[in-house]
Amino acid sequence: MSRTIAVLGGTGAEGFGLALRWARAGEKIVIGSRDAQRAEAAAARIREQSGAAEVSGAENAAACAGADVIVLTVPFEGHAALLKQVKTAITPGSIVVDATVPLAASVGGRATRTLGVWQGSAAQQTAEILGREVAVVGAFQNVSSALLEGDGPVDCDVVVCSDDPEARKLVRELAAKIAGVRPIDGGNLENVRILEQVTALLIGLNIRNKVHSGGLRITGLPESAYKV
Repeated sequence: MSRTIAVLGGTGAEGFGLALRWARAGEKIVIGSRDAQRAEAAAARIREQSGAAEVSGAENAAACAGADVIVLTVPFEGHAALLKQVKTAITPGSIVVDATVPLAASVGGRATRTLGVWQGSAAQQTAEILGREVAVVGAFQNVSSALLEGDGPVDCDVVVCSDDPEARKLVRELAAKIAGVRPIDGGNLENVRILEQVTALLIGLNIRNKVHSGGLRITGLPESAYKV
């Protein structure tokens, strides 16, 4: 079933890569940005690279309106302000997927460590700001944007966390549409803080080894753990 996915921050590498992969899988995509022209330019690139027609661009609030799933791929320094700006445009019952990582680099520190977030994680901050009418899911923090923007399979597992089991299931289905990805049920939203720390670790590994690692692979689980 095709649904409308709004990717806020879709002009950046991570958001663009996710939008590109889902467009190739037949999903309807709306790229969100503070600048509608930049959003449409990114959408045009995705249409060209994917061959998909149902990709458009819009200002962030307009992108949220009518979207079934909203994906946040924005730097942490603008995270709370963006959520407060678009909150009234988000339809109750929507699913918000937060891939934000509160890296210290957002305030002039090192990208290899995370900031302390009062609520516990960026995704938990999202849940507090948006309230109970929206299902918040934490996922995609550990996926390399360089691999998402490519053509080959993305060799990694995506751990999906949410307090809403149905939202968790739907986002696992979306993750499975990305070639090479195995979606794993990561339990409740509070576990997202662990994924954020892992992202900082992966960045450090990439820097030291001069590579773009694809992310995590979790071994020893039964095949049923990856089936949605």
